[in-house]
Amino acid sequence: MIHPRRALLVFVDGVGIGEGDAAHNPFAAAPLPGIERLLGGRRPVREHLDGDGRIVSERAVLIAADATMGVEGTPQSGTGQTALLTGRNAAAEYGRHFGPWVPTDLRPMLARENLLRRAADAGRTTSFANAYPLAGGDPRIFRRPAAPPLVAQSVGALVRGAAELFAGDAVASSITHERWTEHLGHEVPQVTAEDAARTLARIAGGADVTLFAHYDTDYSGHRGGLDAGLAAVAKLDRFLAALADAIPPDLLLVVSSDHGNLEDARGGHTRNPVPVIILGPGREAFAEVRAITDVAPAILNALHIHPPREAEKD
Repeated sequence: MIHPRRALLVFVDGVGIGEGDAAHNPFAAAPLPGIERLLGGRRPVREHLDGDGRIVSERAVLIAADATMGVEGTPQSGTGQTALLTGRNAAAEYGRHFGPWVPTDLRPMLARENLLRRAADAGRTTSFANAYPLAGGDPRIFRRPAAPPLVAQSVGALVRGAAELFAGDAVASSITHERWTEHLGHEVPQVTAEDAARTLARIAGGADVTLFAHYDTDYSGHRGGLDAGLAAVAKLDRFLAALADAIPPDLLLVVSSDHGNLEDARGGHTRNPVPVIILGPGREAFAEVRAITDVAPAILNALHIHPPREAEKD
């Protein structure tokens, strides 16, 4: 196996692999030149998967990963994100799927066993690329937190705010900056999805393991309607295409989600598998990935960071 020097995990909230029905699935209806170029002309829809639930192209691999974790009910963000970022079956440990925020009982485990924490404990440098309005320790960010800022806090990486966004040293969770102006009152320079991708590639090139979180896909899915989904998918397509072109050659890029939602514009979370897209060196480490709990361990394996012995776990 060729081990990459660094890795970037792009978390994309609420994206599953559904049927290729253009009446309901934005991934079937929208033009996707960037994603199709990465996947050899195919799309993240069920009909384009091979018999192993994968799409394998010259440039990338897509894996349809189970998000249910063997737990009844509909997957949710709090337990799904925790599972994705730790490799632990958070839904089973909590007793059910839970969201949208990380349940209090799971936060110590998340802080202790997440991807960035494990990398830092192995002596690797880590980075959280998102700009957060309340970065720097404001306790309001943790009242009902998503997993990514908790992960960043665990390694002291929740440090990018408005100033860094102004300076081009951070990426907004919405990729472009409209939400900072519309909802937060910050007059920040606007950027394109391609600009944001190049900024993220530069940030990821300066650390061993970087995390970026994008939530608008889940938000658009909850709003319902195909038009909102089409807009979200189009922006994501431009962003991922530019990111794939901008990352350094020694970097492993992994794009993954926590549960389905956006792929069915009729609204609401689904039990569909989620896409895990892998580019760059180290793809061999993902040969056994079948579920979202396999993603963080595969990244660590590709970086030659070994998981703790079972006796060291709770």
